[in-house]
Amino acid sequence: MKKLVLFLAMPVIMLAAGCCKKTSNVEQKSAFINQATADQVIKQLTDSCGESARLRIERGVKQVASLWEKQDGATEAFTTFCLENFVADTAKRDVLFGKLQRSFEVLYGNYNKMGMDLRIPVDLSGGELTPIDEMFASFSPSSHLTDDLFANKIAFITMLNFPFYSLSEKSEMGDNWSRRDWAYARMGDYFTSRVPAAVSQQVTEALSKADMYISEYNIMMGKLADASGKTYFPEGMKLISHWGIRDELKSHYGKADGLPKQQIIYSLMKRIIDQSIPEMVINNASYQWNPIENKVIKEGKEVTFTAEPDRRYEMLLNNFKAIRAADAYYPVLPTYNQRAFEVNMEIPEQDIEKLFTSLVTSPEIKQVAALISKRLGRNLEPFDIWYDGFKARSGLNEDDLTAKTQGLYPTPLAFEKDMPNMLRKLGWSPERAAYIASKIQVDPARGSGHAAGASMKGDKARLRTRISDKGMNYKGYNIAVHEFGHNVEQTVDLYDIDYYMLQGVPNTSFTEALAFLFQKRDLELLGIKDNNPDKEHLAALDAIWMSYEIMGVSLLDMKVWHWLYEHPEATPAQLKEAVINLAKEVWNNYYAPVLGSKDEPILAIYSHMIDNPLYLPNYPIGHLIDFQIDEFIKGKNFASEVDRIYTLGRLTPQAWMKAAVGTEISIEPMLKAVDEALKVIK
Repeated sequence: MKKLVLFLAMPVIMLAAGCCKKTSNVEQKSAFINQATADQVIKQLTDSCGESARLRIERGVKQVASLWEKQDGATEAFTTFCLENFVADTAKRDVLFGKLQRSFEVLYGNYNKMGMDLRIPVDLSGGELTPIDEMFASFSPSSHLTDDLFANKIAFITMLNFPFYSLSEKSEMGDNWSRRDWAYARMGDYFTSRVPAAVSQQVTEALSKADMYISEYNIMMGKLADASGKTYFPEGMKLISHWGIRDELKSHYGKADGLPKQQIIYSLMKRIIDQSIPEMVINNASYQWNPIENKVIKEGKEVTFTAEPDRRYEMLLNNFKAIRAADAYYPVLPTYNQRAFEVNMEIPEQDIEKLFTSLVTSPEIKQVAALISKRLGRNLEPFDIWYDGFKARSGLNEDDLTAKTQGLYPTPLAFEKDMPNMLRKLGWSPERAAYIASKIQVDPARGSGHAAGASMKGDKARLRTRISDKGMNYKGYNIAVHEFGHNVEQTVDLYDIDYYMLQGVPNTSFTEALAFLFQKRDLELLGIKDNNPDKEHLAALDAIWMSYEIMGVSLLDMKVWHWLYEHPEATPAQLKEAVINLAKEVWNNYYAPVLGSKDEPILAIYSHMIDNPLYLPNYPIGHLIDFQIDEFIKGKNFASEVDRIYTLGRLTPQAWMKAAVGTEISIEPMLKAVDEALKVIK
């Protein structure tokens, strides 16, 4: 269910406005161009171009000065460059914008395609992985691009004429901007830091290794047994952590033998978290394993084993070290936490935390928990954070659903060929459906699968989904529909956007929102009608419970990264202990009062924490956006609204939401719908 994220592709810092306080002890580099020189250039340009251009001159010159280094030329070269390359004429500036925009699409589009193609051996199923495959997967073809664009002064020309605006400035001024103004501002985001190629490559390598570690982390479910030797899962069932094993746990609600299976899976999860899992049972079907007592059996006899050597936390620590090495090049936002929220999400971390804690402590959560307990006929267990009984499919036999999906989609190509039909079912015209689907390619994934968008017209978005020799089971289908939603977003806001600089969405929460909108319509796409009169109420209950679960995981992810900055010399073992303790802390604050038990570490199971740093907060924000959009488009044509909303492009999150549905991101619509649902669903 993850979306592939490319870090440091367009690094950004806050230069002019300085809206965040420095919170790191990273040593700052002194500026090569002093303030007096910059002021003199500003005066000369203002005298030449007029007072009407002063604000843009001041901003552009100061930003160029902040990143100009000795190798770019002496002070005289800086002065000459600014005087010769500042474009005051509106028409000429627009011509420059068009030429830069076209060239950036060529560069970033082709580099994105190269990177995706190099990852084919590690991302797609089939064939044995070799060291050279891993080396190419961790190689970033564009790692020297930023260096080169600064060296040939293209970056400086861009900065000088299309200056950067901080998040607070975009928020204050954006309501009065035209589409072109927004496109100019987004071009200003391109060159606002100067991370050396070697540092960028280290980040890419660390993230790629973590991704490969997670992609190969499979559990042989048919080999899990209890103390009596009884097995509970089909022989040959191979599930990835955490997505596959979590979805398997969710699938057993409402089944007679579901509870013992869920308890075994929960024991398995805790073994992964504390790294007591035997290394020999990971991606290996040669041994039987009792995860409850942590015993390994071979040919009926217990064998000794070595536990996994904290490799999970080594991966996380390596990501931190690589990313921290880039901090020195972000003088105003010197920690990754700050950049993840102020720049990548464009929502301040304190606002995110306030949204999450407001929902997880709302009285509605305890009421929904009481309802779940009543429906299950037992006290809640920790793993009931994944309760799945509110979904329309919960009353359906999953084996029947799997039989249907395997018949429809025996191969990835079969799913790809059916995409136009699925889009037509959602309201797109035959022509429009064929147009969108023609720009999406489906491939068999080695890991859990992901969606990866194109970055230039003419290239295709990739839907990489896991599929067995028997065809696509229902769980895989459900995830594939989610990824299909990503791909539709990636296609619409690239091919139908008015300015390339605005292609995409404000942050990945918004692509998650459309993926959720698609995913919840998966039965509709199978031709299965939900005639339940309470379906909207059930959907509201499902939405708040999913949000409750993932908000806690996100709060943990945020706390872990703060801990890392406070303990930069930590060992993997120390990090493991910290993650488990922080997971228990979050649990005790927000989950123990609702589910009962204390000191549960389960929030630490999420693989995103290992291979997608601080990506998790995008999911709950995506749930909130998804809910608000779904409420707004009731009674409207789904396809038309998706096309309208997702061609807004990369505005700031709150500006996008106001244009899309008329209000900013909020938990209130969800809470209101849940209050109504609780009156009906007993």
